[in-house]
Amino acid sequence: MKILLRTLPLICILIVLFNCTQKPNKSQIEYKYTNDLVKETSPYLLQHAHNPVNWKAWNNKTLEQAKKENKLILISVGYSSCHWCHVMEEESFENEDVAKLMNDNFVSIKVDREERPDIDQVYMSAVELMTGSGGWPLNCIALPDGRPVFGGTYFTKKEWMQALNQLAGLYKDEPEKIIAYADRLEEGIKNSDLITVNKEDAIFKKEDVVKAVTNWTTFLDFKEGGEKSDTKFPKPNNLSFLLRKAVEEDDLKIKQYVETTLTKMAYGGIYDQIGGGFSRYSTDKSWHIPHFEKMLYDNAQLVSVYSDAYLVSKNELYKEVVEETLAFIERKMLDKSGAFYSALDADSKNEKEELEEGAFYVWTKEELKTHLGKDYNLFKDYYNVNNKGFWEKKNFVLIKDKTDTNFAKENNISQSDLLAKIKDWKTTLLKVRSKRERPGLDKKALTSWNGLMLKGYVDAYRVFNNKHYLDIAIKNGEFILKSQLKKDGSLYRSYINKTSSINAYSEDYAMVIDGFISLYQVTLDEKWLKTANKLMHYTVAHFYDNTSGLFFFTSNDDASLITRKTDVLDRSIPSSNSVLAKNMFKLSHYFDNSHFKEKAKQMLNTIKPSIIQAPTGYSNWLDLMSNYTGTYYEFAISGKNALNQIKTLNQYYLTNVLIAGASKESDLPLMKARFVEDLTLIYVCVDSACKLPVTDVHKAVGQLKK
Repeated sequence: MKILLRTLPLICILIVLFNCTQKPNKSQIEYKYTNDLVKETSPYLLQHAHNPVNWKAWNNKTLEQAKKENKLILISVGYSSCHWCHVMEEESFENEDVAKLMNDNFVSIKVDREERPDIDQVYMSAVELMTGSGGWPLNCIALPDGRPVFGGTYFTKKEWMQALNQLAGLYKDEPEKIIAYADRLEEGIKNSDLITVNKEDAIFKKEDVVKAVTNWTTFLDFKEGGEKSDTKFPKPNNLSFLLRKAVEEDDLKIKQYVETTLTKMAYGGIYDQIGGGFSRYSTDKSWHIPHFEKMLYDNAQLVSVYSDAYLVSKNELYKEVVEETLAFIERKMLDKSGAFYSALDADSKNEKEELEEGAFYVWTKEELKTHLGKDYNLFKDYYNVNNKGFWEKKNFVLIKDKTDTNFAKENNISQSDLLAKIKDWKTTLLKVRSKRERPGLDKKALTSWNGLMLKGYVDAYRVFNNKHYLDIAIKNGEFILKSQLKKDGSLYRSYINKTSSINAYSEDYAMVIDGFISLYQVTLDEKWLKTANKLMHYTVAHFYDNTSGLFFFTSNDDASLITRKTDVLDRSIPSSNSVLAKNMFKLSHYFDNSHFKEKAKQMLNTIKPSIIQAPTGYSNWLDLMSNYTGTYYEFAISGKNALNQIKTLNQYYLTNVLIAGASKESDLPLMKARFVEDLTLIYVCVDSACKLPVTDVHKAVGQLKK
């Protein structure tokens, strides 16, 4: 920040770290302006296609224009469900005076961060270096060659115009100052991504994982769940790892923490009590008041966590959450092609035809009395239509604070009658809500997020044995093979309006490979496993960095940016590198691939010092490390009854087991020469060295403890 202030002394940056929303399109006859974004397919870019700003898409033609005209580039990054992105649009980008200032002095580029996370990563790094924080909207000013010189997130109209005027003047009168600053900032961006290869022996000890978890506990909110913060994010990958450690170590404190978090989220306003599914985060520490946007990636991963948590606890609440969330996904976010859409906005129109955050989801007392009649009093107590559930104006967010058993007892009603009433309430209010103005839906399908949702459906099927979930998962897998997989073995990133586009990033390969491995494990259809293996080989060939031993985010076939980023932090989505390392670990067992085995091990070893020091950002790496700190088993099930045996096996919560199987002869290394006619044999192996086969799953599981 000090460097920025010395260079641009009069500029004041206002950083607002909020997630954000879209505004419905106007009818065509109202459009006064049209810019180049009208040619794009991204819903976010199309939202800006009729701003008076001469927005361009990020492409070679636009970048060459900036160089030819020697103009600064204005890069504005956001996404369709971003509330503060659209606040800034309304205040600044729809204003003709602001547009004239931008059009006269800059080549302005709009970027959908979900379609182009590579661009977002580079300029977010710059803003974080300049200001110490980041968020969306992300607004960055760069030299004609793309090197950033100034940036921030949300700006008021006054601040934005002041910054642009001074930057334009400085570049005109003293360009050498901006160029010198760009040189220093470019070096900082590149250095921020440097990774030191750990050349020590790759030895992973149980004590390392225990130490990491111990360090982690200081950040955990054991009373309300989640992490200690004034806002709460779900962080499903963290919960998944901590659930594993709680079970493996019989750690009742951590187990209770995970269950507290899952229960508080399911009871809170962050969970849609009427329609199912989770909002992005809560604006308070008790999960009560949500930021109402719903993202596919959150719901996908939470389905997986709640499914596994049910397997451990048999808590019916968790099963209900999975069922309702998947019902929401199929009702709102599933395309007939089998693809999953990306996001639902937080905002929609209220009764006054004004855009309002949460308008689709909240209720007034008067509405509830009208629609629920004599059940209103019971309903208001159950869902806290009181000071606890009050949000703003006359609106309430529905939240729970008691188990159904306790609530029924306190209200002298049988639990079966209560459940019948709850079902009726939800049906009634869902019907009422369906008549409201709906939030905007981003219909683009992102390959990585589809991989996560595919795995969510597989995990739900694995735990609840509902074939419908498997059917949806297979249909999505087929969509990826048909629409997102190219003939050369690479993937597309995005799909919308029956059109696939943009070269995929390492996270797309990571999540699809993981999803396909999971799909193989419940179907035994080797097509999925072999496709995963091919995709992994492609990823190594086109993304692997021989210097760091990790994977770049972008392919070597993509146009180069300022720097080639390497994604290692596990955030709302686990990092591409942690998932790829786990994928190689699994595939090395399936295909007896020593190269994958060594690469995965070295990747983990390089990240190991950071894992122990800052575990909250490395939960998926810790999950992989746990595979090395104890015995890792391979279950090879061969025979005509293999699928049924796997269904039985899946009723166990097993964290250190790789499942392979075949109902006929198979050439997979783990399955070769194991098929016997009229017998289904279960082999428990460690690094392909197997104990004598058994025919009973329970006996096989018993061998894990010996």
